[in-house]
Amino acid sequence: MQVTLWRIRPCHVERATPRAPSEATVGGTAYPAGVPRKSTPQPVVTKPDTSLVRRARKIDRVLAETYPDARCELDFDNAFELLVVTVLSAQTTDKRVNAVRPTLFAAYPDAQAMAAAEREKLEQIIQPTGFFRAKTESLLKLSQALVERFDGEVPARLEDLVTLPGVGRKTANVVLGNAFGIPGITVDTHFGRLARRFGFTEETDPVKAEHEVGALFPRKDWVMLSHHLIWHGRRVCHARNPACGACPVARWCPAYGEGPTDPVKAATLVRTEGRA
Repeated sequence: MQVTLWRIRPCHVERATPRAPSEATVGGTAYPAGVPRKSTPQPVVTKPDTSLVRRARKIDRVLAETYPDARCELDFDNAFELLVVTVLSAQTTDKRVNAVRPTLFAAYPDAQAMAAAEREKLEQIIQPTGFFRAKTESLLKLSQALVERFDGEVPARLEDLVTLPGVGRKTANVVLGNAFGIPGITVDTHFGRLARRFGFTEETDPVKAEHEVGALFPRKDWVMLSHHLIWHGRRVCHARNPACGACPVARWCPAYGEGPTDPVKAATLVRTEGRA
């Protein structure tokens, strides 16, 4: 049997594990002076087995029926707001970020305003999200870079987004998929955990997992696939004690049994709302 290898363009890797924001780098493209550059190895993805593709797509269809309202759980009105709240969501809950959002964007509605913000005032507003000093530094640098290099507008290309301070591949895919409708897979901690439990990939490296899982689905499904797995991970398939007995895709899951299989006991573990 002939095996086809798909070569994937090297991109910056952002860890799926939550962390305080830091300046991102990108490889393979020339950028203005002062923009850091770093090359990464090229992942090679083998064409997936047909049975795995069928099972993966079946799981996604069932999750789509289970979560018809699945979407990005961060509130935003435009690409700039989504970029900022995604940076703020590191090591905190979406609920806390959404709580500070109205005050934050009333004071700083665009990149120009945020770039000129007083550090102390910005810190005070975003303090409830945690790591507020590091996040303030990222937001100031991020806004200044948008003004200086992109006329204050959020770029709609991954290779541009990942050059911005505090923005890595995961954040870039969130913005591209939800603000611009450009297909991308968001490999956060929930997505990575479920992709491995479902047998979509064995990779723990986010960029390799992204490419392997992406090979199982049409590009047009990538954004909603991300939402489906993240919603399911926050509500049912928890990192500890997953609610296996209440899982709608249990019959197709190789990891079935890692959590309680008794329906009554499992039902007590299900969350009606997501929690980052």
